[in-house]
Amino acid sequence: MPDRSAPTEALDRIKADALTLHQALRTNSIGHAHALAARITDAQDIAGAALRLFLDLAQHTPHTTAGELLLLDHIAQIAKAAQDASAELTAALARAVENQRRRANATTGPAVLIRPSPQQFIESATDLLDRIPALHHAIHHDRLIPPSRLTHQPH
Repeated sequence: MPDRSAPTEALDRIKADALTLHQALRTNSIGHAHALAARITDAQDIAGAALRLFLDLAQHTPHTTAGELLLLDHIAQIAKAAQDASAELTAALARAVENQRRRANATTGPAVLIRPSPQQFIESATDLLDRIPALHHAIHHDRLIPPSRLTHQPH
C-alpha cells in the first residue's frame, strides 16, 4: 500500500493548479492565441495529473468498499472536469482564430462573427474548473483518503 501522503499532496497540487488556472481565466483577458494555448496546456496538465493519481490509486486500492470506489469516482470526475475545460478552451481558441480570419478577410462592412464567442467558451471552462475544488473538498470532508500509516493522522 503506498504512503497516502503522496495522493494527498497530488490532490492538493491539482486543486492549487485548478485554482490558479481559474484565476488566470477570470482576471486575464485572453486576447492572444498564444496565451489561450498556454491555458489549454495548463488544463491538460491538470487532467493528466488527475489521471496519473487515478491510475496509482486504482493499482493499489482493492475496490472493495464504497469509500474506495467513491474516491476513484471523485478523482475521475476531477480529470473529466479538467479535460472538459481544456476542450472548451480549445473551442475558444478555434473560434477566436476563425473570427480573426473573418475580420481580416472582410473587405466591405463589418465581418460576420461566429457565435458563441470565445469568451463564452472561456466562461464555460471556468465553470468546469469550479468543480475541482468542490470535489477536492468532498474527498477530504468524507475522509476518503485514509490516515497515513506513518503518522496515523488524517490528511
